[in-house]
Amino acid sequence: MIDWAARDKQVVWHPFTHMSEWISGDPLVIDRGEGSFLYDVAGRRYLDGVSSLWCNVHGHAHPRLNAALREQLDRLAHSTFLGLTHKPGIELADMLVRLAPKGLTRVFYSDSGSTAVEIALKQAFQYWQLRGESRPRFVRLEHAYHGDTLGAVGVGGIEIFHRIFGPLIHESIGVRTPATYPNPDKLSGEDLSARSLAALAKTLDEHGSQIAAVVMEPLIQGAAGMITHPAGFATGVQKLCRERGVLFIVDEVATGFGRTGTMFACEQEELEPDFLCVAKGITGGYLPLAATLARESIFEAFLGARSEMKAFFHGHTYTANPLACAVAIESISMLEEGVLERGKDLGGYLGRLLREFVEPMKWVGDVRRRGLMIGIELVEDRTTGRPFPVEHFQGVKVCEAARKHGVILRPLGDVIVWMPPFNMNRDEADLLASATMRAIEDVCG
Repeated sequence: MIDWAARDKQVVWHPFTHMSEWISGDPLVIDRGEGSFLYDVAGRRYLDGVSSLWCNVHGHAHPRLNAALREQLDRLAHSTFLGLTHKPGIELADMLVRLAPKGLTRVFYSDSGSTAVEIALKQAFQYWQLRGESRPRFVRLEHAYHGDTLGAVGVGGIEIFHRIFGPLIHESIGVRTPATYPNPDKLSGEDLSARSLAALAKTLDEHGSQIAAVVMEPLIQGAAGMITHPAGFATGVQKLCRERGVLFIVDEVATGFGRTGTMFACEQEELEPDFLCVAKGITGGYLPLAATLARESIFEAFLGARSEMKAFFHGHTYTANPLACAVAIESISMLEEGVLERGKDLGGYLGRLLREFVEPMKWVGDVRRRGLMIGIELVEDRTTGRPFPVEHFQGVKVCEAARKHGVILRPLGDVIVWMPPFNMNRDEADLLASATMRAIEDVCG
């Protein structure tokens, strides 16, 4: 019998992984998935509490998604989208345009959240260039995360990325979010939002002629630690962009496809951005696919004779892969047919579990939730909000302990993330909560 864990240690380099610890540890080798659960090669079962890094929507091995994938496989596995087209790519684009915020009419495919954002940045930059303006700068929110490619890192605020890759990065301008302002006077969310918007207005006034676009996640900043925004904040950002003549890029890679309770988070504040970036849940967690949606007026700036060289010079080998597009069409259809409502019910039940059982724990500080995006902050002292020393890595230890109780979690620093698939039932939600609580007790107690 092959020792897969040992073989992995010899040949694989894992993402966001301290490989010295991995090599000296006991890797969990996943063999199959079914419903809300993953099974390892020894047959042990684990609840997938983070939807396989936030992308699984309907659970593993869903019969409808499996059938859609098999049907497409019998017709066409892949054909280039450079100079050719195909039915699944057209059908999915039509569906996305129908569901997306008003005014977004053109779909450019890629294969990850990072590339979806990268494309929006490049399209925004080239749009201004085609209009005869040089606008090389972007504005982003503090602690923002928009992906790992160099352009996406440049519009992010993750310190370690900039410390390591700084010489390669085109720096953006950061603006504080309402949640990251010191608040000793206990100001309301509305007041903090006004303070943050005033800082953004000042930035746009100072650098407006240089700024191509403002980039943000609406309602909640996922990888920043599930940082939530007060109601109306995203609307305020959009208003400032419109007033100052700056493009508005909305990153819904994490928040899209029902995660915050609506198909897109934009709907909750009636946002109409110039670009919308989507990925993760678009295929229900089956295959890599992403899309960048743009306004028709932006698309039209790229039209012209071949000799004018106005084309958008960007593309990928697997752009609009037919298998991915086919399963995405089926996944989104399922959301429209009632899964979205089920997700709302699950979010409400998880909110109750959080209030009744998790929030009262002595090592739990702030608990942040938008729909099925949940962050549980670990603190050493909840009275003062004093965090654990960074070098204790409490979040990592809690997630490792949760596996012993049958649940897979992944932290953002000392914030424990819940991001369950929509199919999770109440018994499984109870397991998610109880395992998390026991793991926190194991580590912090």
